[in-house]
This record gives sequence, C-alpha cells and structure tokens, in this order.
Amino acid sequence: MAGLGRKTFSPGDVLTSSDVQGYLMDQSVMVFAGTAARTSAIPSPSAGMVAYSTATSLQVYNGSAWVDASTGYGSASGTAASSTAITVSTVNYTLLTFTADSNLVVGKAGLFDVLLVAGGGGAGFESGSFCGGGGGAGGLLQTTIYAAAGTYAVTVGAGGAGQVEGLGSQIGSLVSCAGGGANRQTSAANEPATPGGSGAGAGVGTSTTGAVAIAGSAQGNAGGNKGLSTSAGGGGGKGAVGAAGSGTTGGAGGAGFDVSAFISGAALFKAGGGGGAGSVTGGAGGSSVGGAGSAGSNPGGNAAANTGGGGGGGGTSGGTGGSGIVYVRFKV
Repeated sequence: MAGLGRKTFSPGDVLTSSDVQGYLMDQSVMVFAGTAARTSAIPSPSAGMVAYSTATSLQVYNGSAWVDASTGYGSASGTAASSTAITVSTVNYTLLTFTADSNLVVGKAGLFDVLLVAGGGGAGFESGSFCGGGGGAGGLLQTTIYAAAGTYAVTVGAGGAGQVEGLGSQIGSLVSCAGGGANRQTSAANEPATPGGSGAGAGVGTSTTGAVAIAGSAQGNAGGNKGLSTSAGGGGGKGAVGAAGSGTTGGAGGAGFDVSAFISGAALFKAGGGGGAGSVTGGAGGSSVGGAGSAGSNPGGNAAANTGGGGGGGGTSGGTGGSGIVYVRFKV
C-alpha cells in the first residue's frame, strides 16, 4: 500500500497495524541484500517508496521503476556521438561513444563515468637490422567526473604515424589521458624510444630498455627491452608491459584492457601495445589491437582506428598507431 503521509501521534494514542504499515514501514528506508530480495519483499511497490540495495545503493520507486535517488548523476548528449541504452550489473545507463572530435553537451549537471583512450604511438624501423621497436599504446583512463551544465570539447587523440607519438584524448579541461610513446628508430637516426601513456619498446639501434609510461600504471605500462641485435621490444599496453625481444623474435606488445565491463557486451580490448620487429619473426600486437611487428625487411603493422593500439615495429617502415576513443555514461 502507499504511504499515508505524516501523522503526529499524541500520548495515549493506539498504534494500529495500519499505522505501522502506512506511516512507518511504507515510508522507511528498507535495506535489502540485492534487487532480487527487494522484489521478493515488495512485489508491488508504490510510487514514493525508498529502498537501499547493496547492488544499486539508494533508490526510489517512481511509479514504474526503481531509479537512483542519491547518486547525483547528470545527463548529456553528444554532437556526432552515438547514444546507446546499456545495462551493467542491473544498472541502466545511457552510453555516449565519441570516435572523432566532437562536443559533450551537459543538460543536467552531475556525475559522469568516463573512459578515455588516447592515440597509440607509431613504431620505428631500422633497415640494417630490420628490428624496430613497437609503439606504446595510448593511455587509458577510467574515472568519474562532475560536470556542470554546459558544452565541453571532446578530443579523440590521433594515432601517431611511424616514429611519431600518439595524441592525447580529453574532455574539455575536466579530464585527459596521454598519447602513446613512439619508437623513433630509423635507418638514419636511432633515437631512444619515447615515453607516453604506455612507453615504446626498445629497437635494436636504441637503448637496451623500453621507455616508461609517463602517466604511471594509472594509464599504461612500459615498453619491452630489445634482445641483442636481432629482435626489438614490444610497446607497452594498458594491461601489461611490452615483452622483450628474444633471439630472432620480436617481443609481443603489452596486453590491452577489456572495456566491456564499462560499455556492456562482448569482450572488447583497447590500448594494446605494438609488437616489436624480429629478424625472423615479428612480435604479436597486444590483445590483437596493437599492430604486429614485422619479420625481416617487411613493414610493421598498423593498429586499427579507435583502438589506441601502438604500431608494429618494422624493417622498412614502422606501423601507425590507432586513434583513440572516448566513452561517457550516466545512470538513467
């Protein structure tokens, strides 16, 4: 039954069962171990009922569904962004996906969950040894931000061409992540691998060790070391450091990160490092989203768009890093 409102009891009044039901129990904050327990206890809720579930926190029944009462989530739309209704762990969200520069238009101020992936770094090449290091994955950052009503520029970082760092992704000045590190090794100038959201792997003509992740473990991992003079290291990924080259086989790119827990659906990896080149066998791209390293004099593999993967190290040319992607979700 619906709550009866507020009643002031006087000394000596008799508290009836209907009083307990209508004034106390139906208007209290009931606590349940999960949504199934809540449904079992309240099969026909009335509008205005409030309950706390360990699965959803504080919610109120609006007459047709239980909705969040205390999370303070806002609402927004995105120009040139896809909008999808998703459910994650029984919680309903609207998911905005940005695959290119756009705007986030916040209509209602509040909290927003965001997952940003920056552009992956480009890989190196070396025509003498055929062993360029893999590019580092773009930084990946998942967090919750507060945004006031207004319009915020969304930047989706571009992937770096061979030997060029990836560019960062960001939402206005609210939150950003760093682009992936590049391997600048070429047949003409062998510069050290560069740091980034994840660091690039070491090429044969560079220093022994892979580059670090400038943003630390929060956004990525370091690149792998080179192996003697016949194999380069893989670029770092969000999920793991790049593997070192070994013998004549380039190191694999560091594993990426599965974003399916954020966006719902099947496993979907982002931010894997590029594989390092080897004189006989190239290293695999991290989580199949980083570019594969080349074997011998072949060019390194390119990472796909909107993956944030690093480019694969090459013999005649380094692979291009993949562009990034930005996800924004809010509870509905």
